[in-house]
Amino acid sequence: MQEGKKELKALGNAIREGRKALKVSQEDFAELCDLHRTYIGHIERGEQNISFINIRRVAIVLGLKPSQLFAKANL
Repeated sequence: MQEGKKELKALGNAIREGRKALKVSQEDFAELCDLHRTYIGHIERGEQNISFINIRRVAIVLGLKPSQLFAKANL
């Protein structure tokens, strides 16, 4: 697996689990995060590297600190 791909996948899974716990669709979650739906899909599948600013946006919507989100992903 290419460098960082495993970590992106783990972070994406943690984000997906958090979104599903909120019981919102990717589209609604993306709107809450002020991001595009397809971007959220790419992140959740581990296909897209996510910037710190966007990690912070996602974490806030999930009710977490970025460090807590990373911990949920075992990173």
